[in-house]
Amino acid sequence: MSFVEKLNALPVVSGERLHLADASGAEVAIIENAPGTAGSFRVYAYLASIHGGITPAAAEEGLEIFSEHAEDARLNPGKHPNIDRLLKLLETGDTLATRIA
Repeated sequence: MSFVEKLNALPVVSGERLHLADASGAEVAIIENAPGTAGSFRVYAYLASIHGGITPAAAEEGLEIFSEHAEDARLNPGKHPNIDRLLKLLETGDTLATRIA
């Protein structure tokens, strides 16, 4: 299945922003629920609801959801920052806390 097909199967999430924080509580990123990032917002919100945050297991599942975009991110670092973040979590084993506002 393509990213769009997988995305359409995820629950709709309300909110304007998803805040990501590291283990110390420092905010490391914000994903807007807006054109251009709404898909990432929905994927990350779904992953957080299932995994209790963006864990390495969540990152692995997220890469599967992002499908063809995950492969493009691997080939073009920096092109897909929200996917790059998932790849980094797999490398480091870190977990990010989430908060939707």
